[in-house]
Amino acid sequence: MRLLKVATCNLNQWAMDFDCNMKNIKESICRAKEAGAVIRLGPELEITGYGCEDHFMELDTVNHAWDCLKELLLGDWTDGILCSFGMPVIKGSERYNCQVLCLNRKIVMIRPKMWLANDGNYRELRWFTAWKQKEHLEDFLLPNDISEALSQTTVPFGYGYIQFLDTAVAAEVCEELFSPIPPHAELALNGVEVYLNASGSHHQLRKLDLRLRAFIGATHTRGGVYVYSNQQGCDGGRLYYDGCACIVVNGDVVAQGSQFSLKDVEMVVAQVDLDAVASLRGSISSFQEQASCKPKVSSVAVPYKLCQPFKLQMSLSSPLKIQYHSPEEEIAFGPGCWLWDYLRRSGASGFLLPLSGGADSSSVAAIVGCMCQLVVNEISNGDEQVKADAIRIGHYTDGQFPTDSKEFARRIFYTVFMGSENSSNATRTRAKVLAEEIGSWHLDVSIDGVVSALLSLFQTLTGKRPRYKVDGGSNIENLGLQNIQARMRMVLAFMLASLLPWVHSKPGFYLVLGSSNVDEGLRGYLTKYDCSSADINPIGSISKQDLRRFLRWAAVHLGYSSLAELDEVDMGMTYEELSVYGRLRKIFRCGPVSMFKNLCYKWGTKLTPSEISDKVKYFFKYYSINRHKMTVLTPSYHAESYSPEDNRFDLRQFLYNARWPYQFRKIDELVQQLDGDRVAITKSTAQETAGVTVDGGMGVVAAGSGNPSAGV
Repeated sequence: MRLLKVATCNLNQWAMDFDCNMKNIKESICRAKEAGAVIRLGPELEITGYGCEDHFMELDTVNHAWDCLKELLLGDWTDGILCSFGMPVIKGSERYNCQVLCLNRKIVMIRPKMWLANDGNYRELRWFTAWKQKEHLEDFLLPNDISEALSQTTVPFGYGYIQFLDTAVAAEVCEELFSPIPPHAELALNGVEVYLNASGSHHQLRKLDLRLRAFIGATHTRGGVYVYSNQQGCDGGRLYYDGCACIVVNGDVVAQGSQFSLKDVEMVVAQVDLDAVASLRGSISSFQEQASCKPKVSSVAVPYKLCQPFKLQMSLSSPLKIQYHSPEEEIAFGPGCWLWDYLRRSGASGFLLPLSGGADSSSVAAIVGCMCQLVVNEISNGDEQVKADAIRIGHYTDGQFPTDSKEFARRIFYTVFMGSENSSNATRTRAKVLAEEIGSWHLDVSIDGVVSALLSLFQTLTGKRPRYKVDGGSNIENLGLQNIQARMRMVLAFMLASLLPWVHSKPGFYLVLGSSNVDEGLRGYLTKYDCSSADINPIGSISKQDLRRFLRWAAVHLGYSSLAELDEVDMGMTYEELSVYGRLRKIFRCGPVSMFKNLCYKWGTKLTPSEISDKVKYFFKYYSINRHKMTVLTPSYHAESYSPEDNRFDLRQFLYNARWPYQFRKIDELVQQLDGDRVAITKSTAQETAGVTVDGGMGVVAAGSGNPSAGV
């Protein structure tokens, strides 16, 4: 037996906060050593934080990373343990996303990332160059101060692996695992047994299974130990990195970390037998044949042993059942942890939420309530960092700290019902009851006086006073009055968030929470600069269908029973339809014509081509009319693959010809053709029924006939 103990981790890094990041890195190394591990893997770009974005273009960022690495190497942090650190490195005039592998106070090699993530939320090609020289390792000249401090002038740089006396280890960085020809396939044929994947992977609903299947697939048919590390938390932007550090051996998960957590550092350790890897590979004939004629990959020889021989007192890690959260749990825990990171790092004293009693704002309130429960639970489990943050944010004194989530919520969470003469008692009551269940400090405010004052000002300026439609006003007047009410709620929310802490003799300010969902954003079913305009929004990328299921779950599992029967009417098109439109538009990259064709397959058994045409045109009309609203959308937790968020994920124009004349004309032509086909088939069927033989005949598309959108 060759026994190897490896350690990986989830780290809650913060972009550009080098002190925070170094504290977490050092803590992870200490825990790895305490566990007896000889390999420690950290997340991608862990020294700087993954989300530095254009800060990567600053030389300061790269220089600070080198200073931090020097600090780690001059201390005893790498003594007796192979550590992989993620940081940016400049070679010549190019900047690379690198893993720096270090052992015994020396840099063993620098491995630049070869395939960069450059879609969806990722823009790595904006900041980094992909390494393309696969044939050989190059000598990298270390910066002068690093060279002098380490007494090391050059280091191998490029694609390759480290050959120890008893095993071979290589890095595979994040996106490379998911590329068409991943490096681990070639590395396995060259004898590499341990793969270290440093990642910066964000949470998305129902995504974790895809990631784990990739780790399992990498080692199931080739053998190997796949070690995965990820960031966990909000590092300064819209993304929540969802951890789940894990270790996979020959296709079996033997260690798995949490997906959602308030911890800054979480370690995952496993002891594995590398002879099991060699045994599996030796039993696969095709592996043996391909290995015998493999392309050679460069390596760095290190005269050092990592493995231990067989010892009865050293137990092996056994396969585990993979842990998955339900989508409802993901909605509760992901945004809840993201909100906690944002709160403790922003300097705010709490949150303020305009609580209407509707499904969306109630979902946000429930997520904040879940956050408070997570904080109290983590404190009871002994997490001193969470405890210190909660004491500071909640302004506890005399040794007190949160022990009850409702009491903690009352200190850090304001909810406000902003009613008008048109508000119902039912929504007012629902808001009040939910606030009591969560524990928030609840206010009930009438905005009629503010709206009346604005209307009087308008009348003084123009000589006219607009009326609601029910009072005889026009559509223009009615819409204008509704917008005034909506925008007054935004102004009042920010005023209360700024001044209520002062009223209650608290320092700081409150963050205003928004509560529009992804489907309403896609449709534009919101007022620009209303309560959807806030500091942050935890549900802005979550669909209405998922929120409805979450509310039913939260009523039971979070103890907020008033959520059980909460629902809302649709808005001219159903939320189910909006989810289909959103996925076709974004995930399947459909324009109006392609969407129409796909929906003919999906809905062709229940709707005519003309009816489908009307639905597609209606969606694209309002989507394009309202696209400008996405440019000012409140920064939202990213959770859904069809988010219309304009900042970085869904980049499109915001001024459209909303008539779509060319595309809609093409749809009309298709409808005419399909209607003609239907008439011909009907006539043919009638003739056959009457006993007449018909030659030829034209067919129509059928639902689910192999089109990829049939599963949308």
